[in-house]
Amino acid sequence: MSSQKIVSATVDRVSELSASIKQGLATGQRYVDLLDQLVTTSDAEKLLEATRKLVQLDLNNPFVHYPQHYQAADYFLLMMDRLLQLNGVEGLTVIENDASHQLRGVLDSLGRNDNFSFRYDPAHNGAFFVDQANDELLFFVDLKENELRFSNRALVNSFIAQGLRQHNDLELAESVKPLVAFARLLAKKLDFHIDLGILESGKQVSYQIAKPDLDLTMIDRLFVATAETDYMLMNLPKNNGAELRLEGVKLQISMDPSDYSRVWSFVVLDPDEHTSFFDLLLHYPLVRQWYLQNRSAVAVRSLPLILPTTPEQAANNATAEEPTTDQVGKETDYDSSADTAESEESGEQE
Repeated sequence: MSSQKIVSATVDRVSELSASIKQGLATGQRYVDLLDQLVTTSDAEKLLEATRKLVQLDLNNPFVHYPQHYQAADYFLLMMDRLLQLNGVEGLTVIENDASHQLRGVLDSLGRNDNFSFRYDPAHNGAFFVDQANDELLFFVDLKENELRFSNRALVNSFIAQGLRQHNDLELAESVKPLVAFARLLAKKLDFHIDLGILESGKQVSYQIAKPDLDLTMIDRLFVATAETDYMLMNLPKNNGAELRLEGVKLQISMDPSDYSRVWSFVVLDPDEHTSFFDLLLHYPLVRQWYLQNRSAVAVRSLPLILPTTPEQAANNATAEEPTTDQVGKETDYDSSADTAESEESGEQE
């Protein structure tokens, strides 16, 4: 090889190195700008924009090394924290690990021992909000489709079947407030479609039961359980279910006789529009114990955290015997692994 060709090849390598370093430095500056936008903006749209771009930003460069940077899941937690702060909502604290710099969230009413974090799903450009104690996926934030959906199954497992072992009902009621507020703010400020599941409250809210046919002995069991309480269980006028009369709130277990599908649902009737089915499970041992003891028959339907986006995904999911949340459009309505916890929990008094 001639000396001229050697010099030319060397110049090309130096030029490539220079270009790669420039690209790395430019990416670093872009990263810093987006971080600044994430933590300083007071505009919800810009907050979401920064989160989307940070999640997609590739910081890998062979010649420029960033000694410290956050992971994609951390940006979701920072977005959640900032959106709550901007709207005066308390109850969530974000803590950084000094060694790994990983972020975790703490729901203030539960204390520092209960940790929550996001788990990024690059395939669907979103993240699961996870209870680290039991690995329950509580909700999924989809940045592509602008959606947030709660898992009823995970809410019951995490806060009802397990949570009441370490905390009282008032602490747990406070703990979910920032989660609900975050979802509602996404809907109000950023036009997200949200599904609060059993956390939804209103004057009359219906929660569909997963099983297509309700074994009526479940209602008989609830009637027997009321014998030792001050609450009354009454038949509905059309003989299509029963109504449990609680303290200013009513819980109906009913189906519409005029509907050919005969779908059974829980209906919470609250004139003040504050009570959800989650609240009834949390605050009323009668309802909670009956629900947990008979969960395989009366569990509220839990929609998949990630809905299928193609006909092929929907068809694949239809053949699954026991779907799980790690697959698109799949979610168990009843978690048999929680049987032990539920049977123990059913005997607990508040």
